[in-house]
Amino acid sequence: MGIFDFLTGEFIDVIHWVDDTRDTLVWRFEREGHEIKYGAKLTVREGQSAVFVHEGQLADVFTPGLYMLETNNMPVMTTLQHWDHGFKSPFKSEIYYVNTTRFADLKWGTKNPIMARDPEFGPVRLRAYGTYAIRVVDPARFLTEIVGTDGEFTMDEISFQIRNIIVQEFSRVIAGSGIPVLDMAANTADLGKLVAAEISGTLAEYGLSMPELYIENISLPPAVEEAMDKRTSMGIVGDLGKYTQFSAAEAMTAAAQTPNSGMGAGMGMGMGMAMAQQMANPGPWGSRSAAQAPAQSAPAPQAAAAPPPPPPVEHVWHVAENGETKGPFSKAALGRMASGGELTRESYVWTAGQDGWKYAEDVPELAQLFTILPPPPPGA
Repeated sequence: MGIFDFLTGEFIDVIHWVDDTRDTLVWRFEREGHEIKYGAKLTVREGQSAVFVHEGQLADVFTPGLYMLETNNMPVMTTLQHWDHGFKSPFKSEIYYVNTTRFADLKWGTKNPIMARDPEFGPVRLRAYGTYAIRVVDPARFLTEIVGTDGEFTMDEISFQIRNIIVQEFSRVIAGSGIPVLDMAANTADLGKLVAAEISGTLAEYGLSMPELYIENISLPPAVEEAMDKRTSMGIVGDLGKYTQFSAAEAMTAAAQTPNSGMGAGMGMGMGMAMAQQMANPGPWGSRSAAQAPAQSAPAPQAAAAPPPPPPVEHVWHVAENGETKGPFSKAALGRMASGGELTRESYVWTAGQDGWKYAEDVPELAQLFTILPPPPPGA
């Protein structure tokens, strides 16, 4: 990656870095003994920063440009080394190149489901995944907080930590957003910006920024998604009866097309009988006129006769006479008593469900016993 050349013998060092890995964040310029000649040329390209470390202490940060490592343009080094007297010998230092370009299309996702409270479905478990971009905005802080003395630091070494931060903040934002699950797909852009804003404070401590974060998908557990698919299918079909008939017809058709299948033959016969009955008794699938009906059709099966209802419960009666209660008597017995004069219209009678004792003539069921008696004889 790095190229170290000598121009005009060994008098001038050329220090620069060309990255062709696409995943390297920091690369240390390798020089035997870390000896850099006084007056060396330092080239920093666009999308790079160079961090100068002298004797373990961060001395300076160089932005894109061409620099001569001399006393007059290195005031920090002059203070550290006391070069005010024009010391010209090589000095032992380290130069770290930091890639400041945007690393995009990095993946993140929830390792385990996130528990959230949905306004419509109640407690739900959610999974989500997407992509994000990362960028070094403070090379000095990034070097001191994350890289340390690593000579080659790649994106893979920090991506796992960043994914954990994203999932943590995403879980907190989703749990407190109050957005229904069915409406989250319409708010993924706003949720992504909100999560990125919440993460920016933590990443700033590492010298990083997150220019963008995308939420590609938010999903429910497979069992819940299957139940929602069924509910959606029922809503599309509308009439559950027609949907049942349609599903049965589809199943029978598929079974009938299966070769050498006893089930298919049986279902095919059943489907034929059902179609014959449907033509004899047109239903919601359509009707056929008598002229269009076939000359001979299978007779419709007769419905089984309903059993007769149970006989009514016969009332029994009690009769009060001379302060005593007699009975119980059936209505037929009371009829014989009325014929013999033992029961009159003024006799008190009572049966279960009746409100107190009543005259026999005031009970509609017994009043008819006295209407069939012959009138008194003439001259009585």
